[in-house]
Amino acid sequence: MTITERELNRATLSRQLLLEREPLSVQEGMRRVVALQAQQPASPYVALWNRLTGFTAGDLDAAFIERSLVKATLMRITLHVVHAEDYPVFRAALQPTLYASRLGSRFAASGLTPADADELVPELLDFADRPRTSAQLQAWVEERLGAEKKEGAWWGLKAYAPLHHAPTDHPWSFGHRPSFVAAGDGAVPTGRAADPQALQALILRYLAGFGPASVADVAQFAMVQRAPVRAALLALGDAVEQLQGPGGGVLFDLPGASRPPAETPAPARLMAMWDSILLAYSDRGRVIPPAYRPWVIRRNGDVLPTLLVDGHVAGVWRPLNDGIEATAFHRLSPATWDRLAEEARSLTTLLGEREVTPYSRYHHWWAKLPQAETGAEVRML
Repeated sequence: MTITERELNRATLSRQLLLEREPLSVQEGMRRVVALQAQQPASPYVALWNRLTGFTAGDLDAAFIERSLVKATLMRITLHVVHAEDYPVFRAALQPTLYASRLGSRFAASGLTPADADELVPELLDFADRPRTSAQLQAWVEERLGAEKKEGAWWGLKAYAPLHHAPTDHPWSFGHRPSFVAAGDGAVPTGRAADPQALQALILRYLAGFGPASVADVAQFAMVQRAPVRAALLALGDAVEQLQGPGGGVLFDLPGASRPPAETPAPARLMAMWDSILLAYSDRGRVIPPAYRPWVIRRNGDVLPTLLVDGHVAGVWRPLNDGIEATAFHRLSPATWDRLAEEARSLTTLLGEREVTPYSRYHHWWAKLPQAETGAEVRML
């Protein structure tokens, strides 16, 4: 079976609840979309507003407080929100990646070894049996290891240890000064060996939310090596099926998963900064036109909030004190601008309840966007 570029795009939108908002709870919605990148505090709220009917910020606050949804360092060694039931499996699947990244040279420069981490992590989790601020945890590390080892040790441990971010509630559930709490009663990870069953489970969840996808796509999403991904897909046998992608490459998917027709309409959306659909693939062309990628994904890794038109990135937006400013990278029809304006009114209401300009620290990028003579069009929505 083959799948075209446009069908691939529609499959992604369908899995990510972007063809139509769905009447789901935040927990059900999170299970469907699998993972939301969350280093910017407002972005999970904007992401779920885009996907769920009747979404309220308070619903997401409550889910974080009761820890049915959790925020932690996971895929690509970045902060993600996931369903609490997914966290232990995802964390186990990523053990080799986190081990190599966080117990590597910087950790070793403090005079510490992975064996030291094996000893420290259980003690750190015991201390974090209740929410602790970053300052409190650093003080614990300093008391345990000494001031000269604190910086490198904490840099490694805060991402390597199974810690959740604890809600701080100003103005979103999480601020830029994090607090942490132990993830739970599960086994404490050790060593750098992969857990094949955990990786298989992660791949199945990824395909449910982002498929069809290639080996390279899965590896990019999780930041794991391609060889174990390929082995895991082969081990899954009939649990996955193979498709021929637009360029002739092999894509994997779940049998019977949603793959809408190419002509399925796709509504306009104002996507969150770092939205997962922009980052979950090695081949990001299924959503971002290649010419627009350097304007949207900056060299330092910042991923700007985007306009999604007919299922593809068509520009960027930013919240200002007097409304939403949208920059389209090509001319849009009056009807499309009307639909974006309707979305902007709803988003302005959501932001107005918490923080009118949550992305203001990134506004310097707008001076580097293409100017009007290149076809860009700027409007207040």
